[in-house]
Amino acid sequence: MTTLQMIEAAAGRLQGHIRETPMLTSPFLDELAGRRVLVKPECLQHTGSFKFRGAWSAISALSDAERQRGVIAYSSGNHAQGVAHAAALHGISSVIVMPSDAPRLKIDNTRALGGEVVLYDRSNESREEIGEALATERGLTLIRPYDEPQVIAGQGTTGLEIARQAAAMGVEQADVLVCCGGGGLTSGIALALEGHAPGLRTRPCEPEGFDDVKRSLVTGQIQGNTATAGNICDAILTPQPGSITFPIMHRLCGPGLTITEKEAMHAMALAFLRLKIVLEPGGAASLASALFRKDEIEGDSVVVVASGGNADPEVFGKALKFLT
Repeated sequence: MTTLQMIEAAAGRLQGHIRETPMLTSPFLDELAGRRVLVKPECLQHTGSFKFRGAWSAISALSDAERQRGVIAYSSGNHAQGVAHAAALHGISSVIVMPSDAPRLKIDNTRALGGEVVLYDRSNESREEIGEALATERGLTLIRPYDEPQVIAGQGTTGLEIARQAAAMGVEQADVLVCCGGGGLTSGIALALEGHAPGLRTRPCEPEGFDDVKRSLVTGQIQGNTATAGNICDAILTPQPGSITFPIMHRLCGPGLTITEKEAMHAMALAFLRLKIVLEPGGAASLASALFRKDEIEGDSVVVVASGGNADPEVFGKALKFLT
């Protein structure tokens, strides 16, 4: 199980290798949300998402022998790019199992960053089974996208930065909205804030129809999604919360929030117009929640973790039409 001490240790290993992303504000977004909005743009992180943090944390924690054998991961795109880039920077090989319907930009970027991409049909094949089989066959170390203690520790470094930045801006009490798939980022941030900013409450944000974390928090038991594809927020579509991440979220997180595809697209457009940043649909779920679920949020301020910006040009173009 990931601990605060592991997150702090990961921060030491990541120092000099990641970007400390800023905290952005806009009076226009404040007016729309009805409160002060602090946006942490992890879309500006290496490879365009927070996933690079967890990838570097996990690979840097391996033994020299494990690293030299290479690593394998499965991902719809952002973890894929993070692992491929972190592996290349460590001078080791990586194999990435990706769904064939993943955004073309993410597949192309993963290959360009040095990853060997293995495509699969997510409607009929199991990425977990493919990943486990290839790991065994080739002697590779499997780095899971969220249910991996050192990955969670790396993602949790985002929370350490939020604690420092929010305090510097005079925010001690607020909801922290996090785009949530399997819960690696959400649980890592929650652990970091528990230790360094207990007045900040983490809340997962998901698309409608894929709100497994929200439902799991309500029932206290892991709930699954009936579908694993079919929503524009591809970066945060997972079958269910992780067995490691869910107990952390259940203990520390506030109620989940859900948004529509149109709201995610609208949030992308507003992020571009008001903050000059590019978000992908899944990475905009938190901002959409702040803007369009404001009655479900407490306090005078809200922190929004904009988790990724790897949007296909076609999708981003469609999002910008919400400004007309």
